[in-house]
Amino acid sequence: MHTAMVLIGGLLLLGACFLLGRWLGGPGPAGLAAGAKIFLPLWLIAAAINMWFGVSRAGYTVAEELPIFLGILAALAVPAIFIWWKFG
Repeated sequence: MHTAMVLIGGLLLLGACFLLGRWLGGPGPAGLAAGAKIFLPLWLIAAAINMWFGVSRAGYTVAEELPIFLGILAALAVPAIFIWWKFG
């Protein structure tokens, strides 16, 4: 359940970054690419914080939490990288 909530939060962050990218980069493909560029480092930080909570507070080991971190990171980073590549 926690993973689903993190991913939903990531989708909301992605949408906010696309809106910010549209504001900074203008409407159209340039705005989408700008939003993806804004989103990627923020999502890496958010996924790392989620991993840190899993290790420090939930009691998981780094080896147990690493696949979850990679899955959460890739679930939204891969589409954002594709959008950046396609429209950038």
